[in-house]
Amino acid sequence: MAKNKLEQFKKFSSFDFTFEPDFNEFFKTDYHLKGKWNKEVFKNNNPIVLELGCGKGEYATNLALQNPNKNFIGVDIKGNRMWKGANLAYEENLNNIAFLRTQIEFIDSFFAKNEVDEIWITFPDPQLKKRRNKKRLTSALFLNKYKTFLNTDCFVNLKTDNTVLYNYTLNLLKENALEINISTNDLYMEKNQGISELSEAKSIKTFYEKLYLEKGEKIKFIKFKLNKKNIDEPKTEE
Repeated sequence: MAKNKLEQFKKFSSFDFTFEPDFNEFFKTDYHLKGKWNKEVFKNNNPIVLELGCGKGEYATNLALQNPNKNFIGVDIKGNRMWKGANLAYEENLNNIAFLRTQIEFIDSFFAKNEVDEIWITFPDPQLKKRRNKKRLTSALFLNKYKTFLNTDCFVNLKTDNTVLYNYTLNLLKENALEINISTNDLYMEKNQGISELSEAKSIKTFYEKLYLEKGEKIKFIKFKLNKKNIDEPKTEE
């Protein structure tokens, strides 16, 4: 197993569209590509979409296949997982995707104001232990980071199987009066058929999502916007 991980790390590092910055390149400073991803990486001015906590990179890669006029960046810390998506991108000869291996806690060191047009958060760790709320990728801490680089009127998408995370996120959004474009606690239920805002969320099923569905678990989805005011943690968790 250790040998396989080393081989995967090596292969991931070999691609010219994967980035693994040293800690000193972004801690308390701006990463050298901040504000320059389109110019220096993608060589175009197309919208940039992030997948945060991308795991194997399945979602980002499939979004890139579906949307050749957008640029995608998968972000995670586990390069031995991301190599799968990177390898698929290489095999498909995709030029509109990149992968960034880093801690998402420092995501605001990598992207400049208005540089990102959309965020996807797909099946993140729900951080269920007490006092772990701030570690959730939809916590106030992280949302305040995202709004420093997300374009005005652009969306954040959460897709999860976890009821606690779904309810927590909804509660946070409502208490902060953030605009919720659409939310559902059962993405694939019959009444959601034909709703255009859900089409992209339903168009891709990751490996783990398929497992959840086979077990009869419901997939939850929220599409929302951030505003410029400071976002606070919800006073209560439902």
